[in-house]
Amino acid sequence: MKRLGLGNLQFGRLRQHALPVLVWLGALACVVVMFRHRARRFEILGMAQGQVRQVAATCTGRLRSVPLELFQEVKKGDVVAVIDTVLDNENLEAEVATISAQIQQLQAELTATQAQLAAEAANQQSDMIEAKRRFEVDVENTRLRVLELKTMIETDRMLYMRLDKLNSGNKIFILENISDPNAQYDLHRLQRTVAEDDVLAKKIEENKRLLVQAEEDLAQAVQRRDEFAQQQPQLPAADSALDVIRKSIAVQERLIEQILARREPVVLRAPIDGMVIQVLGRPRDVALRRPGELVVRREGEVVLAGETILTIAETEPREIIAYASPRQLGLCRGGMAVQLIKSSEPAQIANSQVAYLGATLERMPECLWELPNIAQWGHPMLIEIPPGLKLKPGELVGIKGL
Repeated sequence: MKRLGLGNLQFGRLRQHALPVLVWLGALACVVVMFRHRARRFEILGMAQGQVRQVAATCTGRLRSVPLELFQEVKKGDVVAVIDTVLDNENLEAEVATISAQIQQLQAELTATQAQLAAEAANQQSDMIEAKRRFEVDVENTRLRVLELKTMIETDRMLYMRLDKLNSGNKIFILENISDPNAQYDLHRLQRTVAEDDVLAKKIEENKRLLVQAEEDLAQAVQRRDEFAQQQPQLPAADSALDVIRKSIAVQERLIEQILARREPVVLRAPIDGMVIQVLGRPRDVALRRPGELVVRREGEVVLAGETILTIAETEPREIIAYASPRQLGLCRGGMAVQLIKSSEPAQIANSQVAYLGATLERMPECLWELPNIAQWGHPMLIEIPPGLKLKPGELVGIKGL
C-alpha cells in the first residue's frame, strides 16, 4: 500500500513537468504552421488605372478649334480638334492662278488641234472619223469647262473669305468710332464693299450651279462618245495630239484636286470615352517645359505632325497595377487568385486574379512608396477589376495573395 502511494506520487510529479513541455511543443507547432501559411501569402498596395490616350496632330498645321477644356468629359467619336493644313507661307492663290493660265493654254492648244483634226477629216472624206473626233473634242471641251469652273469657284471663294474678314474688321472699327465725322463715309464705303461681297457670293453660287450642269454635260458627252464607239468599227489610233492634251488636262485636274483637299481641315476625334487630363510627358522633361505645356493646346497654335494636342483618360479603370518586391516575387505568378480590399467608402472586398506579371524590375509610383523620400522598386503585375467593384482612377487598393 505504501509502494502504490509512492508510485502515484512520482507519476503525478512527472505529469506536472511534462504538461508545460507539451504546451510549449504545441505552441511551437502552431507558430511553424502560421509561419508557413504566412510565407505563402503576401499583402501589397495597388493602384487602379484605366487607358490613357494622347491625341496627336496627324499633320503640321494651325489649330482652328479645340472645343474642350481641361477635365471635360468626352465620348468616343466626339470632335476634339480641327487643324488647318494651309500654312501662312503657302500661297494657294498663286498656285490657282498658275493652273488657270495653264488651262487657258490647253484651251488654245485644243482649239488648234480641233481645227487640224477637222482638216484631216475633210481631206480623208470620212464622216465616221470626223464624227468620232467631234465626240472626242466635245468630251475634252466639257472636261476643260468643268476644270475652269472649279478654278473660278476656288479663286472667288478665297477673295470672298478675304473680303468677309476685312468687312468684319471695318464694321467693328466703325461701331467703335461712330462719333467720328468720318465714320459716315466709312459706313457708306463698308456698305458698298458688303454689296460687292454679296455679288461675289452670288457669283460663286451661280458658278457652282454651272459646275453641276457642266459635270452632267460631261457625263452625257462621255456616254455619247462610248455609244458611238460601240456602234462603229474600231479605227487605228490617229489622235496622238489629243492624247497629249488629255494627259495635260488630267495633270491639271489632279493639281486642283490637291488644292481643294489641302483647304479641307483635318478633324480629330476622341478615340475613347473619358476625361481630358493634363498632357503627359517624360519625367526628365519637367525642367524643359514651358508654362501651359501641361494643358490642352489652344486655338491658333501651330502644331507639328505627331505633336500631342490633348490627353484623354478613362473615368472608369479597367485594371489594377501593383508591384511585388524581390522577396515577394517567388510568391506571385500569372493567374493566381488574389483578394482586393477597398477601404474607401463604400468599403468592398472582392476576389480576382493576376492577369499579367512583369519580367523586369521597375520603379514604383511615388504614391505606393512606404516612405515618401525613399524610392522603391518592384516587379509590376496587372490585376483584373471584377464586376461590381467600384473604383476610381488612382485609387489605392489592398491586395492579398490567396
